[in-house]
Amino acid sequence: MNDFDVVVAPEAVDDLVAIHAYITETESTERADHVRDHVLDVCASLAALPGRGHHPPELARLGVLEYRELHWKPFRVIYEVDDGSVIVHAILDGRRDLQALLRERLLRGGVG
Repeated sequence: MNDFDVVVAPEAVDDLVAIHAYITETESTERADHVRDHVLDVCASLAALPGRGHHPPELARLGVLEYRELHWKPFRVIYEVDDGSVIVHAILDGRRDLQALLRERLLRGGVG
């Protein structure tokens, strides 16, 4: 079986940049780099087995089943599989409320 192409959407890149900046400010650049590298490894791993993630429960309760997620420590990588591609839409801190984060994103003008 061929690997899927993995695309990290600009909004997810923004998420990761914000996470990196926060960890740099509150802990260290080394820790921020470590988190960034591992989250990007999780994203890259979706090329081989994109169906292994589960549906985010907050979205599944609403009947939204096109998105899946994987976790690395407290971070959630939310993605969808579409015609041989995996699109990473969000990289979020799992300690935050997903519904509030999605609401903030909608108010900023971007969904995915």
